[in-house]
Amino acid sequence: MTSETHPAEPHVGAINSKLNWLRAGVLGANDGIVSVAGIVIGVAAATAERGPILAAGIAGLAAGALSMALGEYVSVSTQRDTEKALLAKERRELVEEPEAEFEELVGLYRAKGLSPDTARTVAAELTEHDAFAAHIDIELGIDPDDLTNPWQAAISSAVAFTLGAILPMLAILLPPPSSRIPITFVAVLIALGVTGWVSARLGGADPVRATQRVVVGGAIAMVITYGIGRAMGGII
Repeated sequence: MTSETHPAEPHVGAINSKLNWLRAGVLGANDGIVSVAGIVIGVAAATAERGPILAAGIAGLAAGALSMALGEYVSVSTQRDTEKALLAKERRELVEEPEAEFEELVGLYRAKGLSPDTARTVAAELTEHDAFAAHIDIELGIDPDDLTNPWQAAISSAVAFTLGAILPMLAILLPPPSSRIPITFVAVLIALGVTGWVSARLGGADPVRATQRVVVGGAIAMVITYGIGRAMGGII
């Protein structure tokens, strides 16, 4: 056997990063399902005409996708700026205070359980190889070549929301008026059950409890918007 790392084997950090993106995508789709389902069921409860339902659904889809994209862009941009600032600070400290930074590195490895001599040896070898990489790895846990991308996050969120929103749009528009709401209600609950289960599995949580929360929450949202739509339908 060899002690070298196999290049084809994924690293834990890379796996966690991909799982986080998948989980975020599932949650974005879940938001699209619930948000647009609430809108179209509310409008369908007020009117049987397809035009207003379609217009409301498209408006909700566009507004939700843009809101998700903008929110993710701002959030991830802030995170990226923070990461860049931390990296710049570490570079500056390594230039201005190399001895203090070395002792800090030794202390960090001692805190992880290494003996004083071993910690100093490890710190010395890593510093000789790449002092900056050694510090950002143990101090910050940041890969300077793989910083968060705000555009990727924004586009991913918008796409996930849109894909989720398409389901209630089709469920409310394709059936005849008499069965629109029941079919949409059932279709949405099934979809929420799937997204809740997948999200829980990706996050390592209990899938049963997570799925129940998502399904019950979605059902409550649709019941409330249906009631509002019925009430408004009697007024307008």
